Amino acid sequence: MGTTKLLEKLRCGEELTLREQALLTIQLSIPAIFAQISSIVMQYIDASMVGHLGADGSAAIGVVASSTWLMGGLCAAASTGFTVQVAQRIGARDRKGARSIVRQGLVAVFLFSCVLMLLGVLFSGGLPVWLGADASICKNASGYFFVYACFLPVLQLNSAAGGMLQCSGNMRLPSMLHIMMCFLDVIFNAVLIFPTREIVISGGAGIKIRIFGAGLGVTGAALGTALAELVTACLMLYFLLIRSPMLHLRRNERLQWKADDLKLAVKIALPVGFEQVVMCGAQIMSTRIVAPLGTIAIAANSLSVTAESLCYMPGYGIGTAATTLIGQSIGAGRKDLTRRLGWLTTGLGMLVMTWSGFLLFFGAPFMIGLLTPDAAIRALGTRILRIEAFAEPMYAASIVASGVFRGAGDTLVPSFMSLFCMWAVRIPLSAFLAVSYGLQGVWVAMCVELCVRGVIFLIRLKGTRWQKNMAQVS
Repeated sequence: MGTTKLLEKLRCGEELTLREQALLTIQLSIPAIFAQISSIVMQYIDASMVGHLGADGSAAIGVVASSTWLMGGLCAAASTGFTVQVAQRIGARDRKGARSIVRQGLVAVFLFSCVLMLLGVLFSGGLPVWLGADASICKNASGYFFVYACFLPVLQLNSAAGGMLQCSGNMRLPSMLHIMMCFLDVIFNAVLIFPTREIVISGGAGIKIRIFGAGLGVTGAALGTALAELVTACLMLYFLLIRSPMLHLRRNERLQWKADDLKLAVKIALPVGFEQVVMCGAQIMSTRIVAPLGTIAIAANSLSVTAESLCYMPGYGIGTAATTLIGQSIGAGRKDLTRRLGWLTTGLGMLVMTWSGFLLFFGAPFMIGLLTPDAAIRALGTRILRIEAFAEPMYAASIVASGVFRGAGDTLVPSFMSLFCMWAVRIPLSAFLAVSYGLQGVWVAMCVELCVRGVIFLIRLKGTRWQKNMAQVS
């Protein structure tokens, strides 16, 4: 049975067998996983291309990476406040209400991202210095972050439109568009990063092909990704606002600000945004811990984070599916399904990421080797990736359970749980172990913290308080 029919059964209050619940979870998860992986492939593309410029190029991106995550995380949090409501409205079979949320949400998050853009542009010049970066990479790091900040409204609209399509049950289209975005990223980066060059095709005549290039280096990587985001955002908005059967705009419906909708959006999004600030603030602090360890350590840390992210993106994809399932179940008044679907999606995430942990451990040399030709970075990156492989199953538990809680509108307590793990476990342990064990000590601390986080998220999922805290649209 297809995804659409299964979701309709859920919304209509019909009984779903365990097999149908599992099938629905898998059908929603697979496209979401591909969408998440595609975003990481883009980071691979940037890191690999810039890595061929040398360790300084990789370090320039690495030193501001935590700051770009912060900005991107805040945009994602703003979108969450509205995408969860879209899922619940559709679950309640209130399509007109869902379209009202779409209109309010897109305008609200766009305005929010414009404020973030101005702040990012304002602080881009001095950010690398504040983070403790070496003077040799500050100019490139500032340029990369400046371009990223300028395109934040594009990233925001791409995130919001894609999230709304996903929460309506349409996982396939956003996935396809994100895959297309990867190909665009390759093309734009190839033109913008490297200078004009000649490629000799071996053969009898030795034909030379001249390839135009802007030669913008690190800044070109940021601009290439931004342009790929721009094209994808335009298509995502087109399919949401014009082609979506449930959510496309009607001529007789106008934008109307509704206080209850906005208050609920803030109630859902504010804790998520707070969590992003806490998490990314901790990442920035980790960057300050890593920065004195040298350029090789900064580059290895940055590239290894990118390499590892390919393994945990399936968890985020399943977490996205969990948000859709839980949100529509609550909207349909199917609270009987929330607990079962919560455990089903979390168990699937742990299973998938246990397997990805094995791949990370044994494939670490290959994965880091794709990103840089530097032997010293490869050796250090391989060692720290193998440390992180042991954390993948419990990391999955925290990622997917968080998606479950978001679908229920329960975001406050999980945010404080993440705060505790990052600032009471990871940061102090990283600072302590870095003194004696360098970058490997920092990654041991990360592994320990992720395991602790997974345990406490499972404890909350086992309880009933997250169900009592459900935020449901009226």
